[in-house]
Amino acid sequence: MKHLKFVLVMAIAVNVWECSDAKFGEKGEMSPRRRRCYDGSLPKRLKKRDRKLSLDSSSVEVCHRLYPRVSCCPTKRAAYQILHRRDARIFSTNNTECAKLLEEIKCAHCSPHAQVLFHSPDNDKGLHREPDLPRLCHDYCRGFYYTCRGHIPELFQADVDEFCQYYGRRDGGLCFPDFHKKQTRGPASNYLDLDDYEKMDDLNRKHKHNCYCAQEVVSGLRQPVGVVNCGDGSQRLFVLEKEGFVKILTHSMELIKEPFLDIHKLVQSGIKGGDERGLLSLAFHPNYKKNGKLYVSYTTNQEGWAIGPHDHILRVVEYTVSRKNPNQADVRTQRVLMEVAELHRKHLGGQLLFGPDGLLHIFLGDGMITLDDMEEMDGLSDFTGAVLRVDVDTDCCNAPYSIPLNNPYFNSTNQPPELYAHGLHDPGRCAVDKHYMDANRTLLILCTDSVARNSTTGRILQIQKGKDYEHEPSVFELKSTSTAAPVGGFIYRGCQSRRLFGSYVFGDRNGNLRILQQPPAGGAGGAWQEKALCLGSSASCSSSLSGHILGFGEDELGEVYILATSKSMVQSNSGKLYKLVDPKRPPVPKECQRPVEAPELLVTACSRQCKNGHCTPTGRCCCNPGWDGPFCRVAKCEPPCRNGGVCIEPNKCYCKSGYSGEQCEKGERGVAGEARDGILDQIIDMTSYLLDLTSYIV
Repeated sequence: MKHLKFVLVMAIAVNVWECSDAKFGEKGEMSPRRRRCYDGSLPKRLKKRDRKLSLDSSSVEVCHRLYPRVSCCPTKRAAYQILHRRDARIFSTNNTECAKLLEEIKCAHCSPHAQVLFHSPDNDKGLHREPDLPRLCHDYCRGFYYTCRGHIPELFQADVDEFCQYYGRRDGGLCFPDFHKKQTRGPASNYLDLDDYEKMDDLNRKHKHNCYCAQEVVSGLRQPVGVVNCGDGSQRLFVLEKEGFVKILTHSMELIKEPFLDIHKLVQSGIKGGDERGLLSLAFHPNYKKNGKLYVSYTTNQEGWAIGPHDHILRVVEYTVSRKNPNQADVRTQRVLMEVAELHRKHLGGQLLFGPDGLLHIFLGDGMITLDDMEEMDGLSDFTGAVLRVDVDTDCCNAPYSIPLNNPYFNSTNQPPELYAHGLHDPGRCAVDKHYMDANRTLLILCTDSVARNSTTGRILQIQKGKDYEHEPSVFELKSTSTAAPVGGFIYRGCQSRRLFGSYVFGDRNGNLRILQQPPAGGAGGAWQEKALCLGSSASCSSSLSGHILGFGEDELGEVYILATSKSMVQSNSGKLYKLVDPKRPPVPKECQRPVEAPELLVTACSRQCKNGHCTPTGRCCCNPGWDGPFCRVAKCEPPCRNGGVCIEPNKCYCKSGYSGEQCEKGERGVAGEARDGILDQIIDMTSYLLDLTSYIV
């Protein structure tokens, strides 16, 4: 009897809960019951035979994988009809990535909460919502928009914000697919019950105990070679593409269509494997927020150089951001810092790096040049295989940089004063520890390099002043069993992963990641410890790194990014950007969050008033030829204007009334006399003509 009363009480409670849930939504509004199919029927629990995924119906497996226990498509036949019904208004596409998303979205009809996902209060107001699209979670909606907009243009008539405002949901209610986006537990998910969550957690714990995740950020990059940040608080990422483009990835991970820098007409890039020519590196000035200076290295043709065996020129150039658009560099502000003649198309180096000391470091490879080649070279051959260090913060208008007084060869007569270290062969990418600088202002700089001139065996070097790395021991020798070239990374100083803090993250072209743990005292003593960096699979991380590693990047918060491609570099739009994250920690912990500042226009006095010259990084206005004055507002005329004339443009005088000539040297009398002489000359010419005509007639 007691058991019967308990069953009756529970039945009444369930009935009351269902009625209240049917009447009121999450915000007290009228809404349908949560566990209802699209047609209003109750979802059904799948039978064991239907839970087994068959290998001959991969498209149907999608729905059963999303809803493995309770579904509105209780049989495989029902799921097949959902995915392949002829009256579907979702347009077909040949794009693989877009097609996968469309199959997932169609499976929303199989959700045990399908009625909520497709129900819209707007329908009560007479508005129409596309019935084939459920309420999409906001970030999933944006991903769907950018993946499919170029392949189904009929569906995307608005911009991303309008599209996701109409089809998306950001109020915390049910949306598709919330399991991958919400880090919550329990049956509040669209399609996984509590026990499925526990199974997933068990699976994740097995795969993630020592592993990290490569979270895909953006795809479709064209031959990317690097990712940097500008340090102005905007948290933008700047992606370098080999052909000569720099594109901006905003804080919300949207790729701006217009490039930040377009110099593809100047850049000479290679298309064959192993050809390193192209846009090589980008470094922002430490005080970029105020002076807007950035430095770029690239290869270009040898036009304008003396005849010789040069294949190309490696050029280092300074640019300034546009005064009108903070998302665009002004190509007219180009100032060449240096040019290096190179013979071969490998071992180029070319990375630019600012240290905490504010000095610019330039890393150059040996270009596979032999001693015989160097004797024949006409140019700056002494720079090959070296690290250069210069100071761009100079007030001198005649030179783009100055030499630091403590450079090891500052007073040398045999070596260039720019030289900081030498003996490098093929430096990949170098990183500086922004948290370390000892009492002697010595930096911790790590570079990947090859062991010998024609070797693929790698090593990691700690760059120090005046060292010759032909004979200097390396920090770590990479195993010779790997035939892939090493790819330099960064010393992790981010906040998201406590386990990685202070470790040097690098890899090789084959996609293998490794880390070096620093010895005590910031590398001053002891051996560096190397170990593999484990990456979780797509099952445990929702995405996985695949293919060749092209390079690494770092954002303003110190988080590390990875550039990779599944195809060869010459194939377009195959590059992807991943973010390295620790699955044991939230993606963005509260203590790691920083306010995002909007990029600002230049507001310095030099940038606003220096119209006929260029501004140095220190704010001095250096005048173009023919201009003078504090902000280059005074034009110079040689010889100077006379008789009260004013020089308004270089070598162009504006004369007072009554004077003329290039220097206003002619007065009114002179003008009148010239006019009379001109009339007299015309009369004489006419008289001569008439006399000649008369003689001819006679």
